[in-house]
Amino acid sequence: MLRLIIFSVIYVVASVYAFQIFKTVTKSSWLQYAYILLTVVILGNFIYKFNFGEGAHTGFTVAKSYAVGFSLAMLVFNLVAVIFVFSEDIVRLITGVYFRLTGEKKVFNLPERRRFLSLIALGIASLPFGALLYGMYRGKYNFKVLKYDLEFDDLPKNFEGYKITQISDIHSGSFDNREKISYAIDLINEQQSDVLLFTGDMVNNKAEEMYPWKDLFGKLSAKDGKFSVLGNHDYGDYVQWDTEKLKKENLEDLKNLQKEMGFDLLLNESRYLKRGENKIALVGVENWGKGGFKKAGNLKKAASNVAKSDFKILMSHDPSHWEQKVIHDDYHYHLTLSGHTHGMQFGIEIPGWFKWSPVKWRYKYWAGIYKEMGQYINVNRGFGYIGYPGRVGIWPEITVITLRSKSLT
Repeated sequence: MLRLIIFSVIYVVASVYAFQIFKTVTKSSWLQYAYILLTVVILGNFIYKFNFGEGAHTGFTVAKSYAVGFSLAMLVFNLVAVIFVFSEDIVRLITGVYFRLTGEKKVFNLPERRRFLSLIALGIASLPFGALLYGMYRGKYNFKVLKYDLEFDDLPKNFEGYKITQISDIHSGSFDNREKISYAIDLINEQQSDVLLFTGDMVNNKAEEMYPWKDLFGKLSAKDGKFSVLGNHDYGDYVQWDTEKLKKENLEDLKNLQKEMGFDLLLNESRYLKRGENKIALVGVENWGKGGFKKAGNLKKAASNVAKSDFKILMSHDPSHWEQKVIHDDYHYHLTLSGHTHGMQFGIEIPGWFKWSPVKWRYKYWAGIYKEMGQYINVNRGFGYIGYPGRVGIWPEITVITLRSKSLT
């Protein structure tokens, strides 16, 4: 509730100030009324969605996410316009004080200057506003296949060229376009990888969110099977349950659902992938995240049946686990696959050259391949989305990793 109040106050204050800027640009009362109506409707819808029907059903969850998206877009538009004009006010104040102290005189055509700057402010504000709307319309389903070749000194020889497809953070409760999801499923299968690994967050909160999509994700296939782990959202911790029993039943329903779709869910467990006389250990932990996130992951237990000398691939939803626990473990985990961050669903990327997102201030390892202490991690940007129903610059990802032996390159 406190977050809702804070957001609403900021939204109203920014809207009032932005309306003054809007009035400076246009004298049309109809346009002014339209602006007021738009801001009120967007805020009203946002408040309604957050006060009624919390987690009632999947359709409501989707509507709620759009309420977040439109209110966020409008808030950003207002804030950018306000900050631009307010910054100019500060500069003009400082300049005015300077001229008063020095006795110099400078004449400003304030009304015309103000209108010109207001036009520029609204023009600049329209850029992130338009980007956020585009992210909701097209960006959230702008699936990208990212391919990496990773070299290892001790890769078992029969696994040269072994292909892994990783997906993460499906968040099925947010989906609203079956055709786009079907396209993505086909795109995953087209990679014809040896194994498919899903690294957590199949739903936003409830197992029922996956029911409409069960048949599509059941079509996913790979030669050596498909494996999964749980993410923080899969435990149902972010909604209120009438009883603890219902919460536990929800988790069991999700586990059974994954099995029905053909996933081998690893709950602090391991499996072996085999090629002839060679093998790779596949280790899967439950969620472990820094801060207030669930710490159900038990690395020692998960690898209890794995030899220290084995070539190991670890599935762990939250990359902070790799940073704080995995890379310092006695076992050498050659490759860890994570997700969780979504790349914040917002940022700037120029493939192979530059990437930036505000999420980097929270997570050191937030998107793509990293290497520390001779160990790799891939942080998948996520298949789906949550909260803001879109993506800007950080697109939904399907990762394909090919294992290579250094001795053969």
